[in-house]
Amino acid sequence: MSTAPGSGASGGGTLAFVESPVQLLNVLEWAHADTLRAPAAEPAERARTPEPAADSGPPPPTVVVLAPTDPMTRGQLRRMSELARDEGMRVRWEEARGGATAPLRTIGSLAAELRRARRIVIGDPFSRYVQLLLTITRADELVVVDDGTATMEFIAQLARGERLVRWHRSGGRPGARDLAFAPFATRARRRLTPSDARTVEVFSSMPVEPPPEVTVTPNAFAWTRARFGPPRITRSADLVGTSLVETGVVDPDRYLEAVASLARDHRATRYFAHRRESAEKLRRLATETGLEVVRPDLPLELIARRGPIGRTILSFPSTVVHTLPLALAGTGVEVAVCDIDPDWLTEHASPRAQGFLSGVTGTARDVHRLQSVRTV
Repeated sequence: MSTAPGSGASGGGTLAFVESPVQLLNVLEWAHADTLRAPAAEPAERARTPEPAADSGPPPPTVVVLAPTDPMTRGQLRRMSELARDEGMRVRWEEARGGATAPLRTIGSLAAELRRARRIVIGDPFSRYVQLLLTITRADELVVVDDGTATMEFIAQLARGERLVRWHRSGGRPGARDLAFAPFATRARRRLTPSDARTVEVFSSMPVEPPPEVTVTPNAFAWTRARFGPPRITRSADLVGTSLVETGVVDPDRYLEAVASLARDHRATRYFAHRRESAEKLRRLATETGLEVVRPDLPLELIARRGPIGRTILSFPSTVVHTLPLALAGTGVEVAVCDIDPDWLTEHASPRAQGFLSGVTGTARDVHRLQSVRTV
């Protein structure tokens, strides 16, 4: 177990589990919103009560980082952890994937805090790690913060009572590991279903239709807008990368052709890489398109808000077509989204892929829709 400076016990309060920079950003947004909506005392009660201390309000959550192995993700998580500590949060860094025995050590070290915590916040309900932890907790409040567009699929599967499966996973029968883990996944899904003894909240910037009794709180990126910017805006366009090639959904050659076409038509100069994009693909992209490839050290919402940022941001269907218009509200920056042509999909892509990606684009608010570019 590795405990970062500033960490501490949850003390029966709120325990948050994150595995990506975006999840930690949304824990910060949720904590900010939770503080703002804390009920104020009635006037008569305030008259009888001494003035509260300057740091009164809901205590900050303890954030447990279940560290991944990918270097880019780890780097962004380190930077996000610094921001969380600046906001008064206690951050505990767990090398949760550091060897064969790491999961058992991590879960064992967290068991006591899990049982004490009154409220659990998670960023990825599809994570087997998180699902295991949910089987231990006795918390009467569960909160799911956005892990990107996966939240849309999570809500849909929860409403239909289906097992939790990521949208880009191919169809077919479950494998041996899936079958072995099935009892834990089933129990975790039950924990994510509201009951008389437990409330479930989804804190989201995505367009979701929750099942009965699930509370949805809008994420307007108020913390991001208060903390950063407004940005300096350049005259050029910027292009946002995606990991659809790495997840086996989109053919790499078609993807590079589409990026080159978008860059040429809209005079884009920079390409903000997704943290999971491969170095080999990015080298090829820079050579073939002439774009400057930027590896952000923070989630793009914060990078864009700090600036400088292009007057137009071009993206394929992804989380940012929902989040950037909120983070950049009032700045005059236009977000434009290009649809994924069905011909770009690989033969290994999930049967659900095209419908899901179309839904991501179709439900985005305050974005300009571009027609799918043609590739040879």
